[in-house]
Amino acid sequence: MNIVEKFINIIGEYISYLIPLMTLLMIIVIVSRYFFGIGQTGLQELVMYFHALVFLGCAGYAFNKDEHVRVDIFYRDASAKYKNLVNLVLGVIFLLPVMFIIAFYSIDLIAMSWKIQEVSNEAGGLGYVFVQKTFIFLFPLTLFAAFINQLIKIIWK
Repeated sequence: MNIVEKFINIIGEYISYLIPLMTLLMIIVIVSRYFFGIGQTGLQELVMYFHALVFLGCAGYAFNKDEHVRVDIFYRDASAKYKNLVNLVLGVIFLLPVMFIIAFYSIDLIAMSWKIQEVSNEAGGLGYVFVQKTFIFLFPLTLFAAFINQLIKIIWK
């Protein structure tokens, strides 16, 4: 296992621990609202932050483990050489441009959010929207690392 794959796995595994925590927090929000009549806006937003972190941070992990969604009518029963070629070509044509576009356009959004220390518009909401927006950059970062890892595996196989 190379250093890029270790990086992807560490991020994906640690972030995935938030899933049971999200579930528990959502149960607390539901019980407090419907049984006790108490709104938990801060907890709801925390669940939303965790969900964003799980989705954006684990994208590269899922791609690296080849567990991402794909239409595999022709891919499923193909040889390893054909799969590598498809992954390489489609990664260059589709994945790299999307990653670079998201990374490029998210930089200004994240910088502005940090500059104004953006907070929630909801009463009782969290004051860390700027931190949540920073998670956007995890998406292209982890996917790029996973693509590089895939290239390393294809080239040195």
